[in-house]
Amino acid sequence: MIQQNDTVTLSFTGTLDNGEVFMVVSPDEPLTVRFGNLELPPSVEQALIGMNSGETRKVRISPDEGFGPRQKELVQVITNKEMIDKLKPKPGMVLSLKTEKDGRELMVPATVLRVTDSEVEVDYNHPLAGHHLTYTVTVINIER
Repeated sequence: MIQQNDTVTLSFTGTLDNGEVFMVVSPDEPLTVRFGNLELPPSVEQALIGMNSGETRKVRISPDEGFGPRQKELVQVITNKEMIDKLKPKPGMVLSLKTEKDGRELMVPATVLRVTDSEVEVDYNHPLAGHHLTYTVTVINIER
């Protein structure tokens, strides 16, 4: 049975409430983690404690435990005609945009939501922010 500090090999499928799959870790290329090192969301790790090799369990986590809540202030409109003409953005595209944080310039991903001739509305939230996530996890191997 899985205990704290065990090294555990897992396969899993991550889905949203609408059934959309956002991640698959297949048994052919499993994930190996050490329990207690916060390599998995804490509630997922807690739910797997006590499982045996070969067992499968579904674990649902809230947005706070996953990628956080959606933040309205991270949806912004950019008015840069030169950028629009050069990049020709379309809804759904992910752009790497410059932003400043704590006096440092960073490149961050932003999903294009809407495009007009003079504006691009982008979302800097993580695509999974605000979603409940369900992981269907199968334990492949446990090492003490």
